[in-house]
Amino acid sequence: MAAGTRADVLVIGGGVIGLAVAWRAAQRGVGRVCVVDPDPGGGAARVAAGMLAPVTELQYGEEPLLRLGMASNERYADFAAELAEAGGGADTGYRRCGTLAVALDSDDREELRELHAFHRRLGLDSQWLTGREARKLEPMLAPGVQGGLHVADDHQVDGRRLLSALLRACEAAGVVVHRAEAVELLVEHDRAVGARLATGEVVTAGRTVLAAGPHSHRLPGLPPGVLPAIRPVKGQILRLRIPEPYRPFLSRNVRAVVRGQHLYLVPRENGELVVGATSEEQGYDTTVTAGGVYELLRDAHDLVPGITELPLVETTAGLRPGSPDNAPLLGPTALPGLVAATGHYRNGVLLTPVTADLLAEYLATGTLPALAEPFSPTRFTTKVPA
Repeated sequence: MAAGTRADVLVIGGGVIGLAVAWRAAQRGVGRVCVVDPDPGGGAARVAAGMLAPVTELQYGEEPLLRLGMASNERYADFAAELAEAGGGADTGYRRCGTLAVALDSDDREELRELHAFHRRLGLDSQWLTGREARKLEPMLAPGVQGGLHVADDHQVDGRRLLSALLRACEAAGVVVHRAEAVELLVEHDRAVGARLATGEVVTAGRTVLAAGPHSHRLPGLPPGVLPAIRPVKGQILRLRIPEPYRPFLSRNVRAVVRGQHLYLVPRENGELVVGATSEEQGYDTTVTAGGVYELLRDAHDLVPGITELPLVETTAGLRPGSPDNAPLLGPTALPGLVAATGHYRNGVLLTPVTADLLAEYLATGTLPALAEPFSPTRFTTKVPA
């Protein structure tokens, strides 16, 4: 093996999950921590709206994911404050604003009613509102809104600011960042021992954390069957600007199902309004399309008619990393020395604090906390490496 860098923990992937795991691991004193990524601070979180919405994102059959999301949401205020301190005052854009999910027709209202009943059975805090009550909270809503659910504890963070803060915190904690692509997972004697970089450099490590989003399973050298395919799910997102005379345009996150598609509007305190997102399974394509922009603006106009008066300042697309069951892969894999932190699908930003804590605990002690057990990568293992 070529000479290179030695690490105790190597994290492949410098998105929001990889950086958070590296930062927490360094804090736990696991030794030398390295991150490998050609564009650290990139990834899906740069595109994401940043809703922290475990309750309003809940779908039937996802109770373990709900518990994980709520545990992460409860940590976010302290996580953001600690990041700000570690990063020299870096602001993550964390905002306690609540979320309002609304129905635009009677069918959507009945669906929201069923979701509210589901929330009550699970002991979740959500409040049913009439259409008039919803419009009182958010006067810019369309007059035809039929009802809504107000969840006071579903908040938001700015993914771009979060990434910047994590980079600064990693630097302050002594994490070494290699701005290069990992082109091969190195395996010796049936154990992961690091990675080879596009520069030709080799980084060897006692433990390697694979946090490369939808590219995780494609890393050359990864033995077959250790990870399932992590499919890329394209999401197109719009960013608009709310001029001063129109503020506050919206006071909280607003979401709805319009024409069968999930839509959300996330207002920032700096006057930005994020509108998203499409959900397209088209491989690794991140092209912004006229159709995608049109559909988002059309549906957003149905929900909040005044949105068409706002300047459109940015259109972007990112790739959500979806596992076969849309839940994350957290913890040791069937390949000794290889740890997974990927497959977070639509919840990557939300699950950042809890993922970092759970993985850092495992890396520091060798014990995976019980909260992570339903998300073990081995639930998909088809073949243990020989």
